[in-house]
Amino acid sequence: MRMGEGVEWGLHCCLALAWLEDEAPIPTGRLAALFNLPPVYLKKRLQDLVRAGILASVPGVKGGFRLARAPERITLLDVVTAIEGRDEAFRCNEIRQRGAGAEEPEGTFAKPCGVVIAMRRAELAWRRELAAQTLADLMREAAPSAPGRTRRYYARLTG
Repeated sequence: MRMGEGVEWGLHCCLALAWLEDEAPIPTGRLAALFNLPPVYLKKRLQDLVRAGILASVPGVKGGFRLARAPERITLLDVVTAIEGRDEAFRCNEIRQRGAGAEEPEGTFAKPCGVVIAMRRAELAWRRELAAQTLADLMREAAPSAPGRTRRYYARLTG
């Protein structure tokens, strides 16, 4: 399964916002500068996270973004589905009913085939794993220097 770079960007921005929780809302430009990302594209991903209730957007000159919920209540699946959508990765088009299968009697294909069963089982395992991990888990597993590095770099951007 391939996910767009927006998922990585969204997760890293959520981590940065968690580590900068004592700051005022963080403007898009400053979040983009933390990771050397294009602000216009990043803003679209951040808006996806706002619509999903992961981030809160504060309007105005001193506005920006902050986490809308505690890191313990934001799963990796929340971020992935906010950015990539909720559609299943595998879409069965029932090609077994074409060609040689087109001549089979009615009811031959009443049960799902082994391909769709295997693919859905794999996707459910993937989704369960992402749902079981939170932003707080990522924070605990990050390099010990990550929170301080983020705060120091942000201080340079604002100072």
